[in-house]
Amino acid sequence: MSSRNLFKPITVGKIVPQHRLVMAPLTRFRSPNHVPTDLVAQYYKQRASAPGTLIISEATFITEAAGGYENVPGIYNPAQIAAWGKVAASIHEQNSFFFIQLWSLGRAADKNYLDRLGHKYVAPSAIPNPGVNVKYVQKKQEVEDWNKQHPEDLKPVPEEPVNPVPHALTEEEILAYIDAFVQAAKNAVAAGADGVEIHNANGYLLEQFLSESSNQRTDKWGGSVENRARFTLAVVDAVVAAIGAERTGIRLSPWRSYAQADESSSPLEQWSYVFNELERRGREGKRLAYIHLVEPRADLGSNPHAIYNKSGDNAAFVKLWSGSLIRAGGYKLESALAATDADARLLIGVGRYFISTPDLVARWRLGREPNPYNRSTFYSPGAKGYTDYPFAEELQVAA
Repeated sequence: MSSRNLFKPITVGKIVPQHRLVMAPLTRFRSPNHVPTDLVAQYYKQRASAPGTLIISEATFITEAAGGYENVPGIYNPAQIAAWGKVAASIHEQNSFFFIQLWSLGRAADKNYLDRLGHKYVAPSAIPNPGVNVKYVQKKQEVEDWNKQHPEDLKPVPEEPVNPVPHALTEEEILAYIDAFVQAAKNAVAAGADGVEIHNANGYLLEQFLSESSNQRTDKWGGSVENRARFTLAVVDAVVAAIGAERTGIRLSPWRSYAQADESSSPLEQWSYVFNELERRGREGKRLAYIHLVEPRADLGSNPHAIYNKSGDNAAFVKLWSGSLIRAGGYKLESALAATDADARLLIGVGRYFISTPDLVARWRLGREPNPYNRSTFYSPGAKGYTDYPFAEELQVAA
């Protein structure tokens, strides 16, 4: 197995992972008051047990105003920076690497939560989110799990909320968000992270600017392919200027359709422009550490609107980018082996099996099966379904 590309070293920016399996960003709701705990540090340390593993953190709010859910970590105040410092140290103790994913929700936030904090509920344009937010998905999952375990005492599944109309960001507010991404990136590096991943996927604020269905602006931040990409590229340029291109990655999901009103619209022109612009910057000496590309998939868990376009194909975008590339979306051992053998610059992002299997890399090196995951504990508090998944017995001592 060690002769296959999946288990060979690869250069990513300034780091050299010793294999191509990457822990993908995974929201877990284990950070009360938006501060990672010692349990969070233990969780990441377990999953960094194979030396040279690249760990990407769960999505992390760049400011309080950019958030909108409870128990999600931030990277905007001293307590959070100190807490992430413990996480980074725990990963580096394992001789592994750590990028923090930077997150801004936009219209995917819980408006009620933002109202309580005194922050605006924002988007590119004053158009409600046609999907459901993570808060609703979490509540729905809790009820469904209860009903499975208590058939004699069934609770009603919550109805989907009627989404409010967001505030369309002004240009001044957009520029403030760019500054917030920069400060968050600096904070991440100060905490000891090896870099940051800009979350430009899955229907959140940056991607909302890229979509015609959520961005109907007529100023320089909308109205054309180039203008809709302006916010994304401005954030990339500002973060690169602050911490360096080799410390900066970005996540993109071109075929996501659940938060678009017009699911038949093609993303090819819009996302090809973004890829071309990122490649141009790379050729000019500002190549990002990686692009993290979400594959078209048919199942995104319990979100009833989270459906990717099954006819979509990322091949066109892959050809436009010549740097390191992470591809994520339903990979298992055999498909990961085949993909990395076919493309020597490729890494594979794995999510659910990294949740359930802290020694995933060691197991897959030996061709072993991962632990089954328990979806009902993905978003619940505490150690259950978080740090209590077992290492394989014969690998425990080494881990």
